[in-house]
Amino acid sequence: MTPPQRRRRFPKASPEPTPQPPQEGQHPPEGPKKNPERLYVITGPDGAERSELDLVTLIVAHADPPRSATPEQAALLRLCTAPLSVAELSAYLSLPFSVVTVLLTELLTAELVTARAPVIRQALADRSLLEAVMHGLQRL
Repeated sequence: MTPPQRRRRFPKASPEPTPQPPQEGQHPPEGPKKNPERLYVITGPDGAERSELDLVTLIVAHADPPRSATPEQAALLRLCTAPLSVAELSAYLSLPFSVVTVLLTELLTAELVTARAPVIRQALADRSLLEAVMHGLQRL
């Protein structure tokens, strides 16, 4: 004996069309759009002011996030326990570089983070250092 089959009380009036694979030369249809938060909501009313920050400027946090910090600022402070570049912060938070610079400007003025230029290596190594390494390898 087979069990009874369940039926819907209110069947759909018209079935949804099944998606067709894109043909050659056509772009696939876009999926449902996410409704992202507007960037001016994240940056606040003072979003026009920015510090001079490059993509490679290193940011280091000095303190834990205060209670008054926005979620994005708190995330920045938690990420910056070790030095990270502005580009890395932008990627980790999935926010545009311009938004991250505005958020960092607010944290810099509150002295919660420090910005420093990255250490630039010399194009050529010091000759005395290379000779010391060479002599050390020869002794092995």
